[in-house]
Amino acid sequence: MKKTRWLLILSILILALLINSCKKSGQSPIQTLFTGGQWQLASVQVTYYTGNETDSVVTINTPCIQDFIFNTNNTCTYSNFDCITQTSPVAQWTLTGNELFLQTNMVCKDTTAAGSSMPFSNAGILTLGQYSLVLQTGDIQPNYSLTAKRRIIQWGFVRQKLNGVD
Repeated sequence: MKKTRWLLILSILILALLINSCKKSGQSPIQTLFTGGQWQLASVQVTYYTGNETDSVVTINTPCIQDFIFNTNNTCTYSNFDCITQTSPVAQWTLTGNELFLQTNMVCKDTTAAGSSMPFSNAGILTLGQYSLVLQTGDIQPNYSLTAKRRIIQWGFVRQKLNGVD
């Protein structure tokens, strides 16, 4: 009886070791969510602050389809930024060590006087799930003067199915 019990325990341990020794993808769950599909812009909201007081909130209409695509090789593209027909050049993306910020070197044409910008060079990840992604850009530093004027842009994306696959 004892011999059978030990054999059963040993078999379970060997099975557990085999299951856990499978090759890992090398991506964290957060990276897997980013690369799990194509993200389509659903909303843009700009909030103006003085210190921690809200001065105004502006919702920007997004009349065109804008897509943000993250690839598993840590490259990304953005199409139709600022409703200008374009696909950004392939850029690099990474997450900070604590996975709270997205950093990209993506340059997009836009309607500013400069004609281009790096809108997601340092974006705070506000929400990330299987179907939604919310990024914050602008004056998102954690420490600020109580009299400083700040502008925070909140970008809301929804994940799109690729080839009918969820």
